[in-house]
Amino acid sequence: MSRRLDLLLTALAPAIWGSSYIVTTQLLPEHSAMTVAFLRALPAGLLLLLIVRQLPPLNWVGKIFILGALNFSIFWAMLFISAYRLPGGVAATLGAVQPLIVIFLAGFVLQTQIRGGQILAALLGIAGVALLLLTPAAQLDTVGILAGLGGAASMAAGVVLTRKWQPPVPPLTFTAWQMTAGGLLLLPVALWVTPEVPSFTPANLLGLAYLGLIGGALTYVLWFRGIARIDPASVSILGVFSPLSAVVLGWVFMGETLSPSQGAGAFLALFSVWLGQNKWKLIRSRKLPVKPIS
Repeated sequence: MSRRLDLLLTALAPAIWGSSYIVTTQLLPEHSAMTVAFLRALPAGLLLLLIVRQLPPLNWVGKIFILGALNFSIFWAMLFISAYRLPGGVAATLGAVQPLIVIFLAGFVLQTQIRGGQILAALLGIAGVALLLLTPAAQLDTVGILAGLGGAASMAAGVVLTRKWQPPVPPLTFTAWQMTAGGLLLLPVALWVTPEVPSFTPANLLGLAYLGLIGGALTYVLWFRGIARIDPASVSILGVFSPLSAVVLGWVFMGETLSPSQGAGAFLALFSVWLGQNKWKLIRSRKLPVKPIS
């Protein structure tokens, strides 16, 4: 399969994630963030487990729960906290720090080369997202800022460790394990936040089905597949497609307007993706060593 196709399939994941804001606000406005995160992860993870019919071996359970926590439980919890306590532009700009963290974390954990072009691409991506979404009137909140940075760090660690711990199973199976683990870890938090059983309208169920199956299962299969083939720094810079997609969808479906500064931000974000992929390497013949499943 060509490198361009692998890159395109991986970029689809954050592009689809950009629709989560509209789906959540329009179809799930009255439900708590933790309940939505839990119902987004566990049902989809269990459904994938029924499809793949394979549980992780005991020597992989610990790693799967660590990855499930980083990629789903902690990341989604921090994401929702920052989204509720900060304007969307501030939260998204904090999330755009993630590629920069990945570059240095991958250099430390995976011994990958830290390239100046990738650092510049990450910085341009942050600037592009800031121009795209940040407004001068944005109000800052300490807890929200810490949550936004914590979410970026959690996802960055998840990207790097997902690359480091690659079990010899298909991406669908790997996703099923992680989503189920992440959902199980979110269960006690959801019960603590909302101890009563929530009721759902048909619109709510439609939103949960989209977030779980399309915005969760499908996108993470593509995301984890990309991490296994593309170096982590090049994968993480693709995350700018999420705020880009959110802005475009808001313009198309919500009647939002785009300013010249937002246009400049979109250009910078797209340029950062091009720069970040200019020297990316697709790993085919030489992969990081992994322990065999037993």
